[in-house]
Amino acid sequence: MLTPWLELDGVEQQLQSWSTATGLDLVRLGTTAEADEIKDTAVTQPLVVALSLVAAEQLRRRGDLPEATPVAGHSVGELAAAALAGLLTPDEAVRFAAVRGREMAAACAKEPTGMSAVLGGDEAAVLDRIEQLGLEPANRNGGGQIVAAGRTPALQELADQPPEGARVRPLPVAGAFHTRFMAPAQEALAEHAAKISPQPPQLPLLSNADGAVVGDPAEALDRLVAAVTRPVRWDSCMATLAERGATSTVELPPAGTLSGMVRRELSGTKAVALKKPEDLDKVAELSSDTGGSPA
Repeated sequence: MLTPWLELDGVEQQLQSWSTATGLDLVRLGTTAEADEIKDTAVTQPLVVALSLVAAEQLRRRGDLPEATPVAGHSVGELAAAALAGLLTPDEAVRFAAVRGREMAAACAKEPTGMSAVLGGDEAAVLDRIEQLGLEPANRNGGGQIVAAGRTPALQELADQPPEGARVRPLPVAGAFHTRFMAPAQEALAEHAAKISPQPPQLPLLSNADGAVVGDPAEALDRLVAAVTRPVRWDSCMATLAERGATSTVELPPAGTLSGMVRRELSGTKAVALKKPEDLDKVAELSSDTGGSPA
């Protein structure tokens, strides 16, 4: 996924710098590594944030980031959003992602846990069933999609006896992200965050916790730390975009999933999935739309 971006000026040098900072060969991992290697969350998280920030820098250079554009990210994407907004530097965001991924992987190894998407059904009934089984609603993505997370046997019981009108799809992840099972990772991240001096966001930065725009830098950093044990309320983030009158969104790479959610939930909103450098021209076409929202 990095290959086409490496052709742009300065990208390989930037990635080499981040590789040194994280102890991961991001260039190799994003070009020639096998799928199983990059599925390791300790690798996936810094790699995804690095790729998003490479694309974000191209938007800045081209002048395709309108003033006051709200920014949001789903799960680890919050770190890229935080850098885009100016809360963190890009270097800090990639290092944070590396620590986050490593510590979450370690937490996942403590006992068998996982995540499953629950699609359809009555929302109240789905949430009730998740609670009955001792699971947690780790992601609430809107459009009738809630992700349940917790111990593996409980997830299997959910799949065997799903809520009425719903279907359950296991997700290929290492464990129960955004739940109490990630408490050890949160502790490690708090120690890491204590060494960071966050800056006031220069763009409206939406929080996964509740979709609110968070302007206080200390609070925003605390929310990034706590996010590993709290549900992702992407539905609330989309509601905030709607309230702010967003008419178009730009999803940073690797892109596609969030754009699909936006199209389903925000009727009439144009969603551009920025996957390759040639897609930058599609973003330029939105330059007159001040509701653009890189996510």
